Amino acid sequence: QVQLVESGGGLVQAGDSLRLSCAASGRTFSNYDMGWFRQPPGKEREFVAALRWTGAGTYYADSVKGRFTISREYAKSTLYLQMNSLKPEDTAVYYCAARSKYADSLAKVYDYDYWGQGTQVTVSS
Repeated sequence: QVQLVESGGGLVQAGDSLRLSCAASGRTFSNYDMGWFRQPPGKEREFVAALRWTGAGTYYADSVKGRFTISREYAKSTLYLQMNSLKPEDTAVYYCAARSKYADSLAKVYDYDYWGQGTQVTVSS
């Protein structure tokens, strides 16, 4: 089992930066693929970024590529999402997720087994 707790969200202006953190607990956390998803108001949850447990494979949604960076601190069992040049379109509840089952794609919501409760990111223009 894995428990995930997000933090770091808030209200910022366009162009600002935020770093989200996801603290994880679980004996096999280091072997889990990890990802970030977001759910804008009134819309479905969508993929943001993901990282293979080995650190060898990363994937970003086109909308955040070049602005967001996903990273993982294995010793602290923490996943990060550094968000730069934030836009109003980035406003959403951000969730971290983990999975123990291998899948070719890192971007599918249904492939992930564990989810945090989310943290709100609001970007004003």
